[in-house]
Amino acid sequence: MADGVSRRSWLASNPRTAPLLVFFLAAAITLISVVALERTERSRDRIAATRTADAITASLIRRAATTGAYLRAGSALFGTAGAVTPDMFNRFASELRLDQNFRGAEGIGWAPAISPLAAASFEAEASAILGRPVRIQPAPDASTRPLLVPIFFLQPDTPRNRLAIGYDMYADTARREAMREAVRLRQPVATAPIVLVQEGGGTAPGFNIYMPVFSDSRERQLRGFIYSPFRSQDLLASTAPADLATEHYAVTLHDVGPASGQSAGERRLIATLGEAGASRGHSVTSQLQIANRLYQLTVTNRARPLLSRLSLLALVVGLSVAGLMMLLVRLLSRQAEQDQQRLAWFQEQSSIRDTLTRELNHRVKNTLANVLSIIALTRRRAASLEEFAEGLDGRIRALSATHDLLTKSEWSTTPLEAVVCAEMAPYMRGREQAVTISGPPVELAPNDALSLGMALHELTTNAAKYGALSEPGGQVDIRWEHEGDKLVRIQWEEHGGPPVPQQRTRGFGTDLVEKIVAHELRHPVNLRFEPDGVRCTLLVPVRQPSPFALRAATRQTAAA
Repeated sequence: MADGVSRRSWLASNPRTAPLLVFFLAAAITLISVVALERTERSRDRIAATRTADAITASLIRRAATTGAYLRAGSALFGTAGAVTPDMFNRFASELRLDQNFRGAEGIGWAPAISPLAAASFEAEASAILGRPVRIQPAPDASTRPLLVPIFFLQPDTPRNRLAIGYDMYADTARREAMREAVRLRQPVATAPIVLVQEGGGTAPGFNIYMPVFSDSRERQLRGFIYSPFRSQDLLASTAPADLATEHYAVTLHDVGPASGQSAGERRLIATLGEAGASRGHSVTSQLQIANRLYQLTVTNRARPLLSRLSLLALVVGLSVAGLMMLLVRLLSRQAEQDQQRLAWFQEQSSIRDTLTRELNHRVKNTLANVLSIIALTRRRAASLEEFAEGLDGRIRALSATHDLLTKSEWSTTPLEAVVCAEMAPYMRGREQAVTISGPPVELAPNDALSLGMALHELTTNAAKYGALSEPGGQVDIRWEHEGDKLVRIQWEEHGGPPVPQQRTRGFGTDLVEKIVAHELRHPVNLRFEPDGVRCTLLVPVRQPSPFALRAATRQTAAA
């Protein structure tokens, strides 16, 4: 048990610090785990946003590459043909499978490059082929528009696309610049953000990709443009992954400017998916090139709450475990503290047992020495065996009575009044006012109580045989009072008894009181045989027995 208690001594010596330390340690581990979980969640969001951005970017690039390849093929086809007829264009458009390969695009169209003088013939030819009136819009003006590029064919043939037939794209600045750049580069070129004619007065942004068509002659004259119109929102939606959760992501597409950077302006938003204005989390941005024009794609995670559900659960569970561990350590520390108290109590009891053993040995030796002295002195003074037995019996009984008092008090302090009553008890019954006692409460040490008991026995025996207690009407007064802080004065006075002879033989009782008792009490005994009765004054120390102070401390510990 001592080994176990010593191992838990730290808990017992730190009953409050240990539980708090364990709680803070468990709470710190919980917080570290929550931070790790949150970092994992953030990393997962970042990876997911990066993967989504890469997927959309790759899809846009593939869509742009496919559109550019088709426009190049159309340019080569129409350049070798003498004229672009409706049948030729329709066959070409049908081979492209616009419903599958042109998702996000409005279709594919043909716009010849003509002079303002040929505007009337164009309108007549287009009206005849399409079976409805066609007018160039805006109206041609030879002074400001030396070249016209009106839309002639546009597939698929939908009511939306029919709105664009006859529109002079060269009249618009953004379209005109893209067509000039396409002629210069002889490659597909995308326009700056525009509003498609198909919108019919709407404002949704879009763009056109132009590919110039040159004649197959040696001069390589410009015959017109094959182009593909795109509505930006539809293009972005068609390239987004099918499982994209727009409630978790916001996707934006910005127009940056020409790939050459010569006339690049500020970014302009042309398409969005999800709520672009929602609270932002992690963003991934990538740039891509579509038909010699730069675009910027941004994928943004929606901002997560301060703690995810998993982190919140880990925090609650961790703090709960920390609280339980603190309670457990608190219980263990209290148990260890109680074990240490029990061990100290056991050690104290062992010390008390050893002390009591030594004290008992000492008491027994003293008692036996007193008995031997009583026997020796009684034998010297006795005239017969009967007198010897009677004297020895009374003195041994007196010693036994005092021992009984000490035993009842567990050899602690004994009230002086109790010692007096024990010795005078046989002479106080049936004889009213024969013995009077008075005095303040006084506690005596065991040795002093034994010595006083022996002295009172001798005085009582003498009074019963020869003094005040031998005749009716006799009286013995016993009074005591404090003599300073460490002494009590006891007065024995006899009245009403037979006269005391002045010439008498000195007996054992006198020797025992004046020598043995005085020696034990360490103060002289004043014994006087007055004619009217015996007078005796004893000074008894008031002292606490030091060996038995340990017992009082043990009682206080047990009570606590």
